[in-house]
Amino acid sequence: MHENRTTYPKKKVQMYQHLQELPKKYSVLALVRLEKVRGTQLLPLRKKLQGEVEIVSIKDKVAKLAFAKVGITGIDKLSEKVKGQCVLMFTNMSPFKLNVLLGKNKVMLFARGGDIASTDVVIPPKNTGIAPGPMLTDFKENGIATKIDQGTIWIMKETVPVKKGGQISEKLAGLLSKLNIKTIEAGIVLNAALEKGIVYQQEEMIIDVEKFRNDLAQAHQQAISLSIEAAYITADNIEQILSKAAQSAHSVSTETGYLTKDTKEQVLQKAHGQAQSVASKAKDYSPA
Repeated sequence: MHENRTTYPKKKVQMYQHLQELPKKYSVLALVRLEKVRGTQLLPLRKKLQGEVEIVSIKDKVAKLAFAKVGITGIDKLSEKVKGQCVLMFTNMSPFKLNVLLGKNKVMLFARGGDIASTDVVIPPKNTGIAPGPMLTDFKENGIATKIDQGTIWIMKETVPVKKGGQISEKLAGLLSKLNIKTIEAGIVLNAALEKGIVYQQEEMIIDVEKFRNDLAQAHQQAISLSIEAAYITADNIEQILSKAAQSAHSVSTETGYLTKDTKEQVLQKAHGQAQSVASKAKDYSPA
């Protein structure tokens, strides 16, 4: 926008007004930069999150101008991260929950030259429906055995031209597109988020849910063990504490020779064993 302008395109004015209203309507404002995000990833997300998350594609200059007038704590720091093509997500959902939800909604995309394969690139044997021609060279260069049958190219056996983590060449990317094989798993990660005046960075919002679940289970087990050892009774450990106390009481009564209906057999067996031991030693030391 030029300094001396007094009129602006209608769309920019509407976006400017919209971006001043939304931060006041929702408790969380999240930022996604689109350098590595394709438009095809956003469409299913808009439908999936409809009603919970409002997704707005923005112009960075308009967003910065709008945020400067909002007056919400921390929005100036988030505004600094708005660069280039971005998407803003407005929601009342925790940014951590939103990031986990985005991670679960990954999609498979066609590869581009230079992409890194998310999985092994598997090309199955089939009739490609492609007429013989220059494409045969691409198949050959990628080690894919083919034959011509009924006027089309047939792939003779399953082939893995690139393993997971390998780079996909320009020619292979074009070939995979022709074969309708998607090999790139793509998700969206929040680059920053503002909640209650706090700006969270990308690395702070990444949660390993499985590890967190295992850590909680381990902590719970350790707490149970400690409470049992300390005899701190709760609804979760009372059976184990009573069982341990009963076992300890049983051991003490057996050791001291205190007869009860539960210990009499062990006490008598112990006494019998001790008597036999004494008798054996006495026999060894008796005069010849």
